[in-house]
Amino acid sequence: MSDVNGALVHKEPFKYKVKRALGVFLFNRLINKINAWLVSHRFKQAYNSNYIHHAKRELEFAGYDLEQKEEDPNKWICKNIIELLSVFSNQGHSGFSAPYCISMFEKLARFEPLTPLTGEDEEWNHICSESDTYQNKRCGTVFKKGKDGIAYWLDGKIFREPDGCTFTSKDSCVDIEFPWVKPEPEIIDVEKQD
Repeated sequence: MSDVNGALVHKEPFKYKVKRALGVFLFNRLINKINAWLVSHRFKQAYNSNYIHHAKRELEFAGYDLEQKEEDPNKWICKNIIELLSVFSNQGHSGFSAPYCISMFEKLARFEPLTPLTGEDEEWNHICSESDTYQNKRCGTVFKKGKDGIAYWLDGKIFREPDGCTFTSKDSCVDIEFPWVKPEPEIIDVEKQD
C-alpha cells in the first residue's frame, strides 16, 4: 500500500494494535503500582509522626471511623488528609517555615493569588463575546465587562438569614480597584428568604 506521494506505507494489522494498546495499559498500571509503593515506603516514617498521631486523634474526636472497611467520601477524605500530612511531615519544616508553607498551600489549594491582582491585560481571559465579559486568570471570582470595563468581585457581600444560612446573589458584586487583595466579604443580615 502507498500514500498519496507514492511512498510505501505499512498498515499494522488489528491484532498488533490491540497487543500494543494492551502493553501500554499494563505498563501504565505497573508504573502506578511502583509509584504507590515508592510513596508508601518513602513516607512510612512520616506516618508515625506527631502530625499523623494528632490528625488521627482529632479525626476520631470529630466522629470519623478510621478503621471502617466500606468505601465512602469520609474514608477518602481521612486518607487524603493523612497523606497530605505525611508529605508535610516528611519535608521537615521548622516552627518558622511550617506556618509559611501552610499559608501558601492553603491559598494555592483554594485557587487564590499569592500577590495582589494588578488588573493588567495578561491577567484576563475573554470568556464571552456576546456580553464582552472578562474573567481574571488569577482570581476566578473577579470579572469585568469590556476590555477597559470596571472590575468587580462576585463575593463582596454575603447575605445571612436569621437561622445563620448564607447566600450570594447579583447584589453580592462589588466594584474593585487595582492593585487588589481579596478582603473578607461584607456580611449583611437579612430577613428569611422564601
